[in-house]
Amino acid sequence: MNRISLLLPERARFGGQRLSEDIGRRIGRAERGVEAGDQAARVFDILPRGWPVAAVSRQRDVGDGAHGAWLRADPAYVRPDINGARLLAYGDALALSERDSAALLPALRPLFGDAGFPLDAPVPTRWYLSLPRETRLPRFASPEQALGEDMFQHLPGGEGEGSEGRRWRALLSEAQVVLHNHPHNAQRIAAGLAPINSLWFWGAGVLPDHVRTAYAQVLSDDEALTAFGAQAGIAVGALPNQWTASAGEGEALFDLRAARDLTPLQRDWLEPIARALDAGALERVALAFADGERFELARSQRWRFWRKPLRSLLD
Repeated sequence: MNRISLLLPERARFGGQRLSEDIGRRIGRAERGVEAGDQAARVFDILPRGWPVAAVSRQRDVGDGAHGAWLRADPAYVRPDINGARLLAYGDALALSERDSAALLPALRPLFGDAGFPLDAPVPTRWYLSLPRETRLPRFASPEQALGEDMFQHLPGGEGEGSEGRRWRALLSEAQVVLHNHPHNAQRIAAGLAPINSLWFWGAGVLPDHVRTAYAQVLSDDEALTAFGAQAGIAVGALPNQWTASAGEGEALFDLRAARDLTPLQRDWLEPIARALDAGALERVALAFADGERFELARSQRWRFWRKPLRSLLD
């Protein structure tokens, strides 16, 4: 493996944090370009176009993702405030167990079953609604988009969004009442855990006809990204804590979109990668930011003395 890509958050997430002298010089000498479209979707060629996380993760979890359409209905914790309610946690962050899903799902199943959408949870952190393939659905936001914000600003069913959106907002309200009144949540609170008092609908769609990628390996803590990697038939794995050469042939993708502090990003990733470039262990490194900015670093760029170093990623 002599090429790698780092998937990074938008540059503004790092604010005015300073690049080290060496990394600033290297990025200043790099090839620079702009990529269009959604960052994660750029990693994969998906047909039909879209990002049907529910069907792809269902296929990975159970193997029946091709049977109709799917919608994630992940357990969530929301906290009311003066302006509405904020989505504070979902899925893995809630420390869920099979005991939680076994306690709560029986209370929710009649609600969704009456609507024609059977609910199950093959994994405690991933809950699924099975939908007829022809079901008309509104646009659902991913939980990452809404995390920490007023959830009602990200729900379908607002003015001009049609009856489908209003229907799903009503289903969510009924599910929240069921969860709020469920005694299992009192047990979770007594144990020092956040209650499961809401659901988050997202990732709707059918299993794609094909998922392809130029990468040979994806290393990420994002289960959606690794699910698409598995569907594409490539190697997937957890993101290491710091740069480590990945075994195998072909280009590897390291998902660093959760990074917020430039200091550990440089210390644990960019600086050891720069040394690997100097040693010839890597031929080329791509830094792909969520805002579309892309830098490609190569060993030969060390001779570009006329290029000005960057002081920050926003230069």
